[in-house]
Amino acid sequence: MLKVNLIKTSVKFRNLYSVILCLFFSHKLSAQTSRVTMNLNGVWDFEQTTTAWVPATFTRSIPIPGLVHLATPRIDEYEKFFKRPGKVEAKKEHGVYNIDYTPKYSWYRKKLFIPHDVKDLEGVLTIKKSQYVTQIFVNGIGLGSFMECYTPIEVAATRALKFGQENEIIIKVGDRYWLPSAAAGSTDKEKEHYLPGIWDDVSLTFTNKLRVNKVLVLPHLRHKKVTVKIKLWNLNPAQIYFGESTNDSLLLNIKIKEKLSGKLVADKQQQYVSIRDRNNELETEIPLTNIHPWSPEDPFLYTAEVSVFYKGRESDAVQKNFGMRDFERHGKFFYLNGNKYYLRGSNITLQRFFEDPDCGGLAWDKNWVKKMLIDIPKQLNWNAMRICVGIVPDFWYDLADDYGLLFQNEWFYSQNHGWDEQIRKEYTDWVWSDGSHPSIAIWDGINENWDDYIGNVLIPDLKELDPTRIWDAGFMTSTSMQNDDMDEPHPYQGVSFFMEKNQAYYPLGDLNYKPVIMKELEESSSAQLVNEYGWVWLWRNGTPSKLTVEVYDKYLGKNSTPKDRWQLQAYWLQLETEWLRSNRNIAGVLAFCHLTNNYGYTGDWFVGNIKNLKPSPVLHWFNHAFAPANIFINLVDGRYVKEVPAHKPGSQLNFTLVGVNDHNKNVTGILTVKLINSAGKEMYREEFNVELSAADRVSIASTIKLPETADGYLLETGFMETGSHEAKLSRRYLRVGNLPEYKFYSPDN
Repeated sequence: MLKVNLIKTSVKFRNLYSVILCLFFSHKLSAQTSRVTMNLNGVWDFEQTTTAWVPATFTRSIPIPGLVHLATPRIDEYEKFFKRPGKVEAKKEHGVYNIDYTPKYSWYRKKLFIPHDVKDLEGVLTIKKSQYVTQIFVNGIGLGSFMECYTPIEVAATRALKFGQENEIIIKVGDRYWLPSAAAGSTDKEKEHYLPGIWDDVSLTFTNKLRVNKVLVLPHLRHKKVTVKIKLWNLNPAQIYFGESTNDSLLLNIKIKEKLSGKLVADKQQQYVSIRDRNNELETEIPLTNIHPWSPEDPFLYTAEVSVFYKGRESDAVQKNFGMRDFERHGKFFYLNGNKYYLRGSNITLQRFFEDPDCGGLAWDKNWVKKMLIDIPKQLNWNAMRICVGIVPDFWYDLADDYGLLFQNEWFYSQNHGWDEQIRKEYTDWVWSDGSHPSIAIWDGINENWDDYIGNVLIPDLKELDPTRIWDAGFMTSTSMQNDDMDEPHPYQGVSFFMEKNQAYYPLGDLNYKPVIMKELEESSSAQLVNEYGWVWLWRNGTPSKLTVEVYDKYLGKNSTPKDRWQLQAYWLQLETEWLRSNRNIAGVLAFCHLTNNYGYTGDWFVGNIKNLKPSPVLHWFNHAFAPANIFINLVDGRYVKEVPAHKPGSQLNFTLVGVNDHNKNVTGILTVKLINSAGKEMYREEFNVELSAADRVSIASTIKLPETADGYLLETGFMETGSHEAKLSRRYLRVGNLPEYKFYSPDN
């Protein structure tokens, strides 16, 4: 395939580019290339208006992909979108139509030369993602208006193009304030500004009359085959005169190769008939042998090369990467390639991150995204991520495919918004567009909400389109959904001290604690993926978020420092992660949140400017709490939970340990138990040989004698797995004896 990047820095080079393109296209076309791709990413002319008329002049430039905040010079109301508050004000939610800016139309313009050599081919303009309401003009001819924001927009452009001449593409993008009621989703009570823009790749492609428009490769590892579904766009005109043909015969050729080696592993040809002027759906199955499975630990990829032949010649050809993996639910647990597989990870709320004053162009910086999305999670023993309240640019999924990460991929559907048939259209296109990525294991249609049409009508239909994945529908469970694969309980405990009627305090660190939500998830027969918990968010300067001011006031008082708050946050999240992972009924634990908007309602776990990805103490302790195999202390905290009475000096402390092993094999190692006083001196130390059963949780009785001296103590365990060089820690603070004030040893991290 030919890819031509048309990024232009100034008008004076336009003629030079035209000459180069003519020569380049002529050379490639002589080699009978079936698809020619012009990559239109790069710098476009840009302007904003308050009315829907094309601006007389374009005074700004803007990169594609990106959002309007990247325009140069800055848009007029930039400061309204990106405020840096001097202090936090507690706030629970925001209304989508409560705006503090003037809604405007955003106009993109690109001038490009199209060689005469492609005049006999069919041109299609593709915008992978654009929000909100996108209208396209080519050489002054309107090619349509589209309300979808998260799936590709594709228009046949041939009739509007001028070959051998300069062409003008103008794209108008509306504001979220004007998004039609029919549009699927795009409402979030924790967002205050919805930035518009073209936020994924744009291209103009040329093919012959039969175009391979979409390819959906669905693996069946157990059955040793792949199902390949194709949307074939027949660009021949519909019947004009009586008796003319309404369809065409074609030959479909599919070659399956190993992505890295290029080794051919399967090949199939099949005849079809397609209806003219329509997207035709084709389907075939291809058996495979000697399969190399895909997993986060071994992300082996294949490539499906799909070619369509029409009238004796290749009309179009595309490639689609995929992985051979089965992700299923059996009983209350997930299974990957036939083995029980616990999910460990976090969440990314990219649409909220777009509001961050430091976001800039980071979401499209592949090196930054790889470090944030792949490198850091791998260091933390994470194998999964929830893409939360809104999906991400396509290359994010490519990175997860290549390096090994599973996604719960969630549509931007939090507050109820959308008409049924439009939701069906957009969700169906979502599955077609993204469904070949092995990284996407779970389709997630709703966040923290209920919708009978999505849960009981649309999802069963979409399972027919893609039977290889699990679907989640927000807070819909078996009580409201006929076929409930999984639930996503959110057992937040940060405000439980005034929410639980019969609970005087939250027993942080008690791994047996069973609030109502835990009892419900234990009683459910569906898989339970806890993908939100914590409620101790901080901004990146250590300030409580809009939702957590009261939490930090309760546990630390009103005069706490950022260091105090970071220490509590890391300790709290470590203990809650241990609490959830030690529960036998939970199939996965995803902490909230790895990336979001600073200055928002929640927060992530970085410090300073997000471009540097400097971790807060939370990420250090997540390395221990999310270790696939570790041993956790089951004991209520005695430092922050003041309601717990102090232990008697010299008394016997009886407690349990919980061994957690996510591996599908027994794990052996050495367990060290230590007690450290406030000065950092070890007062007790003992070592044990331990064996943890495969894919299980086990309780271990333990006891130590407490010192005679009143003090604040740190009880710490370290589990050194056989063959490892790093002990994985668990810790609890204890108060021993009665003192007016306790000090505690807190090693820097």
